[in-house]
Order: sequence, then structure tokens, then C-alpha cells
Amino acid sequence: MNVYEIKTIGETVSGNPYVGRGIVVGKSKNGKAAVAYFIMGRSNNSRNRVFTEKNGEVFTEPFDASKVIDPSLIIYAAIRRYNDKLIVTNGDQTDTIYDALKEGKCFSSALKTRKFEPDAPNFTPRISAMLDLSEPFSYKMSILKSADEKGTACNRYTFDYESLDGVGHFIHTYVTDGNPIPTFLGEPERVVIPDSIDEFTSDLWDSLDKDNKISLYVRYIDLATGKEENRLINKNK
Repeated sequence: MNVYEIKTIGETVSGNPYVGRGIVVGKSKNGKAAVAYFIMGRSNNSRNRVFTEKNGEVFTEPFDASKVIDPSLIIYAAIRRYNDKLIVTNGDQTDTIYDALKEGKCFSSALKTRKFEPDAPNFTPRISAMLDLSEPFSYKMSILKSADEKGTACNRYTFDYESLDGVGHFIHTYVTDGNPIPTFLGEPERVVIPDSIDEFTSDLWDSLDKDNKISLYVRYIDLATGKEENRLINKNK
């Protein structure tokens, strides 16, 4: 068994009908920090969404506001930046982390105040990442999971990475489809981070299940110059 095996993001998600929401963070071989966030959905309420970008921040918003049933778990800021820290999450814990950084607190301490989503029986995990764009580039990832099938307690896992050229890590909310939906297991998966943002974007978007994928946002940041490249895809247009 090769514990250092690395696959493309397309190879990792292809054929899986439902990985839920997912975050990829890493570094390309040509020295760019990379981050991707995507959402999938099964219900009409979940599928009624788009990504929008405003002043460098990314938000989930309703595609058709008249059809929104419960906005509490589907409408939030997905990506925000505080100084040299870039935050990406699958819920309103983005704001929790941002506010904690402003108060001089850290990523982990902020997430100790949060738990998985209250959507029994799935108890969807909260997944989060924070890129430290200072030298040397590094990143953290987190998942907050239910400790049992009743949502009795929360288990909190944090992963801290020194960056490697061409390597990223992928964390997502679910193993695959099911009822209830099985929660993500183990460590974030190792994936290839290609030099081309378009290659990465198309590989991920084209490999996600066509019926359940909703939106994808990808950002590459040149660590030497700070120059950004962004790609945004919405199934709802």
C-alpha cells in the first residue's frame, strides 16, 4: 500500500454520486496557492443556489429567491480574507473564524465554539480551511463531526499542512450518497494541483456528478506577486 499515493481531483471524485460540499487547498508546482470550493445538492432547496463574488469574497445566494424554504444552512459567506489569511468553509463558520482572527484568536479556537449542522439524521459536518499566504505558505483544514448517530456530541479534527509543490488536500462532507448520508471519514485526501487553473477547474467540474453538482469556485494566487486568478461556474444561470 502506497500511503503517499496522489490522484488528480477528477480521479478522486469521478463516479461518486454525492460527495456533498468540498474544499481543496494546496500549491501548484509553479508556486501558486490554490483553493477550490464546490457545492452539491439533492433537495430543491439545496439546488436553488449560485455562487457570487463581491470584492474578493464569495457567497452562496438563492438562484430564485421566491423558492427559498430555509436559508439558514444554505446561504452564507464561503470565502473571506483577513490580512494574509484566506478562509473557506461550507457554512457561516466562515464569519466565526474571521471574527476570531480580528480578535487575535486562532482557527482552532474559533471552531471550538461551533459544531456540526443541526440537520438530523445527516448531521452534516462543518468543513473549513485557512490558507496562510505569508512565507512559507501553509494551510489548515478542519472537520466538525457528530460523535454518534444521535448528534450527542461533536468531534473536532484539525489538520495542519506545510505545503508541497504540486500537492493539495481535499476534504468533503460525505463519503457518498445514502440515507442518512454517511459522513466523511479519515484524513483529507491527497490530490494533484496542476499549474493551470483551467485544467484543475475543468477536471473537477467535469468529474462531479452531473445531476447533483451546483457551483464551483477556484482561485489561484501567485505567492511571489499576490496576483490572483479566479474561475466561477454555476449550473443555474
